[in-house]
Amino acid sequence: MTLVQMQLRPKSTTPMPSTVADAMDTGGPQVCDDMTVEVALSVMASARTGHLLIRDDSGLCTGLVTQAQLTAVRDSSAYTDRVQLRDILGDRGPFTSPVTTMVDAEHAMRYGRFDALPVVDEHGTALGVLALAR
Repeated sequence: MTLVQMQLRPKSTTPMPSTVADAMDTGGPQVCDDMTVEVALSVMASARTGHLLIRDDSGLCTGLVTQAQLTAVRDSSAYTDRVQLRDILGDRGPFTSPVTTMVDAEHAMRYGRFDALPVVDEHGTALGVLALAR
């Protein structure tokens, strides 16, 4: 018979974030949409991240790509080394605002099956990424 010793853990003193601004990651790389898929994969590997924020020439956020998305594009039969991020993004969005409540953001992410969302200000400039904890 194996004995198991259990200890009660004190409740966390860290408050739960109430808005997206409290929970978003602001340190991820942002790249221009004219970057090629191969270069973007290299940037991801160097930054040790699973996603990149994409912006256009004027600095507005146009979306987010994941390593899985880029790998699927690279491995497709239609891939060439000239494929740029703007070629695979499609429509702009979805995005979230820093003032969105975490309850609303988590609901939208789970309903839309998004692992991460770009957080943008009222002008469309990327502020960071909100990612679901796994």
